[in-house]
Amino acid sequence: MKRRKIVVAAGFCLSFFLGTLMNLLFIPGFEHHQNHRDRVHRHYYEKQQRVADGAQLHVGDLAPAVAETKSEPTAGDRQEDLQLQIRERFDEVLRYRQRQPHWTGTGDAVRPLERRRLMDLEPPNKWESDKGNEKPNSRHSVAQNQMSVAAAATSTKSHQDFVSKPMLGCSSIDNVTNVQYLGSGYTKAVYKAALNTSFSVALKSVDFGGHDMENCVKKYGSPGDCYRLASFKIIKEMTLMERLQHPNILKLYGYCYQDSNDIKDTVTAITELGSPLEMIQLLQTPWEERFRICLSLVRLLHYLAHSPLGSVTLLDFRPRQFVLVGGELKVTDLDDASVEETRCSPSSPSDCHMEFPARNFTLPCNRGRCQGMNEKRNLYNAYRFFFTYLLPHSAPASLRPLLDKIVNSTGELVWDANDTLIHLEKVLDMYKNGHYLLNNTKTQKTEYKRVVDASIPGENYRCWPSYQHDGCMLSVFNIHEAIGVCESHAQCRAFVMTNQSTWTGHQLVLFKTGSASMIAAKGRSAYLRLGS
Repeated sequence: MKRRKIVVAAGFCLSFFLGTLMNLLFIPGFEHHQNHRDRVHRHYYEKQQRVADGAQLHVGDLAPAVAETKSEPTAGDRQEDLQLQIRERFDEVLRYRQRQPHWTGTGDAVRPLERRRLMDLEPPNKWESDKGNEKPNSRHSVAQNQMSVAAAATSTKSHQDFVSKPMLGCSSIDNVTNVQYLGSGYTKAVYKAALNTSFSVALKSVDFGGHDMENCVKKYGSPGDCYRLASFKIIKEMTLMERLQHPNILKLYGYCYQDSNDIKDTVTAITELGSPLEMIQLLQTPWEERFRICLSLVRLLHYLAHSPLGSVTLLDFRPRQFVLVGGELKVTDLDDASVEETRCSPSSPSDCHMEFPARNFTLPCNRGRCQGMNEKRNLYNAYRFFFTYLLPHSAPASLRPLLDKIVNSTGELVWDANDTLIHLEKVLDMYKNGHYLLNNTKTQKTEYKRVVDASIPGENYRCWPSYQHDGCMLSVFNIHEAIGVCESHAQCRAFVMTNQSTWTGHQLVLFKTGSASMIAAKGRSAYLRLGS
């Protein structure tokens, strides 16, 4: 009997170990769930207090109200624990709202949200009456109510019309058109919508059928309270989007509170629209575009390591938390970001132990905090989700040793975000200026005839990776590189230098199997291989 109990216990331990291992391997954002649970509990408590009061409150007035309810009787130990977690989550959001960022000149500073009813917890007429009594803040100039000139210059006219005005609100989305469901996650649903038929934005709201709502309603039986609980994620995300201004963080255009589904003041965030990352497709894109994604990511991580709020870590770090906007990578989900560095004791090295599916690291404890843990966690996640797949493959041969060094150094956490950024910027400089081209003393095998203002619409062949799925379109630094590419392809008998260029200034070239279908095309030049 004793032996049987030992076998059963051992089987249970083994199954628990395997389940944990599978969770680490296939749910990489495992830290997300604990933080998510804390925030959800905190939000439920805030909603409970608000319903009890029967009135809207400003976020700054919530602390006394929350404290008062501690004296009220609870439904038991579970409810008491729930209230404690709700208070902790509320305090977290309040800290982000009250902390004044020290702008470093990176990104676009916009109108602060404290008095724009971010949480819409006070009546609009009170805000209007208070608005005239506010003292001007010299740290927020009139220019900070608009996006920067540099950002606006790269946008469309309709984009300028919207972002240069005060933040969007409910009136902006009352008559949206072409609403499309894009997807949902643990808490939120995301929709694409057109404002005035000319400018598309993303609308983020709580998913009433999502995991958060379903579990909460099943446990507590109050859809209204559970909605408030879940909406705290959106409120925190909006706060961080306002506080952390950077080109690789999705822009917050505005927000709206309105009644929906029999719930008062449901919140909708209005943000910049991006396209989701599809890793399978990215692996088939030209190296230059994949390099741009990695460079964007490191620029973001460098900013997060030195942000106005302190070192920020993305606890739920997965490709699905990012989008592409005009080829630039931007983080879209900030509800699981944290600025809290892990506490530690010099006598307990395990306090600063970081575990990943393939590697473990132990960082030094410095002044009661794990030194650089937020930054290192971001970097290693960037390595395992992005760099290993996107950075070295099909890169120019002369750049591969440096790219391999970048991948290996981040994978071993030898470098910090600053070192990684310096080396990636060095790669960019070499690529943009043609320093990656190998010195080739050999003369070209064949001569080419140039035909100005001409193109070849047909006679395509496929190559990899190509900017054109049904043809061979590559980027080159100059005509000599284009000739080298053509001579390396057995099918190539001609190529067309287009009048298009990539983000690095490289010119796009179409490689062809012949020139029989050549036509006039102003601004393009066709090069025909002689003797072929």
